[in-house]
Amino acid sequence: MKKLRAAVAVAGATALALGASACGAGNNEDESGSGGDSMVVGTTDKVVSIDPAAAYDNGSLMVQTQVYQYLLNFPEGETEPQPDAAEKCDFDTPTTYTCTIKDGLKFANGNPLTAKSVAHSFQRIVTINDPNGPASLLVNMAKVEAKDDKTIVFTLKSPNDQTFPQVLVTSAGPIVDEQTYPADKALSDEEAVKVEGFSGPFTIGQYQKGQLAQFKKNADYDGAYNDAKTDTITLKTYTDSNNLKLDIEKKNIDVAWRSLTPTDIESLEGTDGVTVHKGAGGELRYIVFNLKTMPGADDAQKLAIRKAVASSVDRDAISEQVYKGTYTPAYSPIPEGLPGATEAFKEAYGEKPDAAAAKKFLDDAGVKTPVTINLQYNPDHYGGSSDQEYNEVKRQLEDTGLFRVDLQSAEWTTYNEERVKDTYPVYQLGWFPDFPDADNYVTPFFDKDNFIGNHYENPKMTALLAAERTEPDKAKREDLLGQVQQLAAEDISTLPLLTGAQVAVATDDVKGVENTLDAAFKFRLTSLSK
Repeated sequence: MKKLRAAVAVAGATALALGASACGAGNNEDESGSGGDSMVVGTTDKVVSIDPAAAYDNGSLMVQTQVYQYLLNFPEGETEPQPDAAEKCDFDTPTTYTCTIKDGLKFANGNPLTAKSVAHSFQRIVTINDPNGPASLLVNMAKVEAKDDKTIVFTLKSPNDQTFPQVLVTSAGPIVDEQTYPADKALSDEEAVKVEGFSGPFTIGQYQKGQLAQFKKNADYDGAYNDAKTDTITLKTYTDSNNLKLDIEKKNIDVAWRSLTPTDIESLEGTDGVTVHKGAGGELRYIVFNLKTMPGADDAQKLAIRKAVASSVDRDAISEQVYKGTYTPAYSPIPEGLPGATEAFKEAYGEKPDAAAAKKFLDDAGVKTPVTINLQYNPDHYGGSSDQEYNEVKRQLEDTGLFRVDLQSAEWTTYNEERVKDTYPVYQLGWFPDFPDADNYVTPFFDKDNFIGNHYENPKMTALLAAERTEPDKAKREDLLGQVQQLAAEDISTLPLLTGAQVAVATDDVKGVENTLDAAFKFRLTSLSK
C-alpha cells in the first residue's frame, strides 16, 4: 500500500475576537476602527448561511473560518493541512482515513467536542444535501463513523484519494455541536448564533444578517492558527463597493476585504495612509450553461451554441477594459501555475474571437440565428464591475450578429436561490478555491451531482476525475488532469473567462494582512493587528 501523506504534526493555537466599536447597523461612515484592541473589516460579500450544511460561498466561509474548528486546517503560509481539532490524521488503508481528536475540546456552549461531533457534522451535510451546500465535496466519502469519543474513521469509495485530507479543510469541514445542530435540517443564522456551537478562534456576539458580525475571542480554542493579535474585530457588510472604498479611504474602517473595483484599487494605491496588499491568485470568473434550460432544440444544438459562445468572447478585452489587468484571461477551469494546468479552451476555440468559426458551429447544427440568450449576472457578490463585465460579454456576442442577449441581474440572496431552480439558462458564477490543488477546480464543477446543478453529467468525465484524484504518480496525475480539461472544453458546461489575485486594502497601522493572503485562500482574522 502506498500512503498518500505522512501523519500531520500538531500545530499551534489561536484566538481572536470582535468588539462593539462598529456594531451599529447599516453602512454609516462615522464608525471608526481605531484602537489597538478592536478592529473593523469591511466586505461586500454576503453570508448565505452560518450553518456549514447550507452554504458553499466565500461570504459564508469568511465567517465559518473564524468560528468553527476543523479536523485539519491551514496555518499561515501552509499549503499542507495541519491538525486543528485533531491530534493526528492518516490513512490506515487505501480506503480508510482515521483521525484522533484532542482531549478536552468543547464548544462555546460548554458541550464537549468529540469524534461523535465530527461524524455528525459530516453526515448531516450529506443527509441535508442543501442545493447551496458543500455536499459535492464529499463525493468520495462512503461513510463516517465515530469508533469512540476520540477516534473518527472515514471510509472512502475510491482508494488513495490524493485530495481527501484537504477536503477536511473546506466548506465541508467545520465541526458543529451534535446536541444543537439537527441531523436533517440547517439552522438559521439567528439559531446558530443562539446555540453557540462554535469551537474556533471566535464566537459570535452581535449579529445582523447582511450588516455585521461581531466576533468575540474564544479563550478555549486549541487549534492550528496563531494566537490572536487583536482582542475584538467586527466584520461589516456593505451593499455597495463605493461605500467600502470611501470608508477605507477615510480610514473609518481598518481593512477592506472583497470586493473593490479595479478603479477603486488603482485609486487607493495612490492614497496616503493605506496600503494595497496583493496575494496568491486562484479566483475564477466563469459563465455557466444550464444544459436543461439553455437555448437549443436538442443536445446537439445546445452544444453548438455553447461552442459558438466560446468562439465569440474576447477575454483580453474584458481583462483590460473592465478590470485594468487585475484579472487576466482564463483558458481553462484550472488556473495557470497549478500543476497540471493547460489552456484547453484556447486550443479548442482560439485566443481571439472567431465569428466565422462560431457561425459554422451553429450552421452545422441547424441553429437559426440570431440565437436569443437570457444571460443573468449578479451585481453585488462578485464585485462592482460585474455589470461592466457582462455588458461587455453582451456586446461581444451581439457584435457577431449571431446572438441577441437579454441581460438581467439579481441580488445575491435571490440569485443564489434561483440559480439552482433552473431559473437562469446562462449565468455568471465565480470560484474561490477550497484548497490549493487542481482537483478543486474540476471535481466540484464536473463530477456527477456537482455543486453547480446545471444538469451536466458525463460518465467519461466522472471516470477521469476519479482516476486523477487517486493517482499518486505526479506525471500520470497531470496527464489525467490534462484529459479532464480537454473534455471540459469539448463539453463546455462552463466557460472560464478570467482569473485574479486576492486583494485587501488596509490602513498603514494594520499588520499581518500579507500573512493571510496566501495560497490556502483562507482570510484569517487571527493574523491582523494594529
